[in-house]
Amino acid sequence: MSVPPVGTADVTRARASVPVPLVVATVVGAAVVALLGAGVRTDLGPQLRLDAAVSEALYAGDDRARALDWLLEVLTAPGLTWVRLLVFLPALIWLVRRRAWRTAAWVVLAAGGVAAVTAVLKDFFGRVRPPFADGGARYESLSYPSGHSSGIAALVTVALVLAWPSLTASARRAWLAAGLVLVVLVGLTRMWLGVHYLSDVLGGWALGISWCLLVAVLLDALPGGRAALPPR
Repeated sequence: MSVPPVGTADVTRARASVPVPLVVATVVGAAVVALLGAGVRTDLGPQLRLDAAVSEALYAGDDRARALDWLLEVLTAPGLTWVRLLVFLPALIWLVRRRAWRTAAWVVLAAGGVAAVTAVLKDFFGRVRPPFADGGARYESLSYPSGHSSGIAALVTVALVLAWPSLTASARRAWLAAGLVLVVLVGLTRMWLGVHYLSDVLGGWALGISWCLLVAVLLDALPGGRAALPPR
């Protein structure tokens, strides 16, 4: 019989079971992206009319004050790729120093990979942005799904899954609420700025969440898994 050397772990964590609600959330999110995308590709009348009505109602206007424009750009910034990098870079450095390679890989693939997936879907669906002069008409890039919306949904999802084992029940509720507020706010700014339609934002949110949960399942990063941080 071999005895493990002193100071080494003699137990290997088994793969965590995947909670059914998270599986459902992943599937539903992917379905939402596909269905809204199909509506865009086929020019589905009810979807396009709702998008147009919401855009007209929420757009801050071509003649909006410079201060308002600056404020909206600041509020929408958390959805940018470089912001996600700044947020997760300290965590990645900490994970690498702890040699938590699987966890670090999950964070990079989930939070960073969503931008590449969004870009591929934008090219596939080929939707032009709203035609507001000081809104979507300023950009040549495509509209569905919203990269800011998928980015902020991914950032919040990864942060919550990563920190979940270390949070108390009350802290979980508080951080979940804060995350939801941030996700909704960034999505609204995309419509206030006139650079995305409602379905772009909804599709972006669904993509960010479902992508991160899918990667978490594949890399066993859900709480209790091999790529999850241990509870305090």
